[in-house]
Amino acid sequence: MTEVSVPTQVAGLKIGLVSISDRASEGVYADQGVPSLKEWFARALVSPYETHERLIADDRLTISQTLISLVDDVRCDLVITTGGTGPSRRDVTPEATLDVATREMPGFGELMRQISLNFVPTAILSRQVGVLREIEGHAALIVNLPGQPKAIAQTLEGLRGEQGEQLVAGLFGAIPFCIELIGGPRIETNPDVVVAFRPGQKNKPKT
Repeated sequence: MTEVSVPTQVAGLKIGLVSISDRASEGVYADQGVPSLKEWFARALVSPYETHERLIADDRLTISQTLISLVDDVRCDLVITTGGTGPSRRDVTPEATLDVATREMPGFGELMRQISLNFVPTAILSRQVGVLREIEGHAALIVNLPGQPKAIAQTLEGLRGEQGEQLVAGLFGAIPFCIELIGGPRIETNPDVVVAFRPGQKNKPKT
């Protein structure tokens, strides 16, 4: 059996941002996925990070090759995709993501649909997945997000009440600890946007 070594922590987080859209990649309209993600990370993260952006078509092989490149060559610790997760025949992001995975993280998809159901009943049509891709000396978390900018923020942050209290935990709250467990850098967040949960710490969101 071949063993995969776990890397030591590095100084800054590398994030791959992948927007998947046939028409946006063809220039029919401007992409909103990557700009929305960049804006959110600018608000949410207070520790060092860098982004590597891709705008690609809804093609299974293209998506898989892009994810492999971002993890294996660029050495991203986290890769976020947006778009291509619905039930139409051109929506193949989950399949392409599973193609490059070494292990699936089913809790991510479960939580994303739970969050979205607080806003729209069509959340049950979403097929987003979360996976790990592990190679020698490096590992990354890959997560599929919805394609709409508003839904991206809602999924990452969760659901808050009228007074700002946390009603449903956001997806990103669990990501910093996951990145650390697979050998990535420590991620610090702005608690006014999202609280990074770590066992043994006082991690409760502000109420």
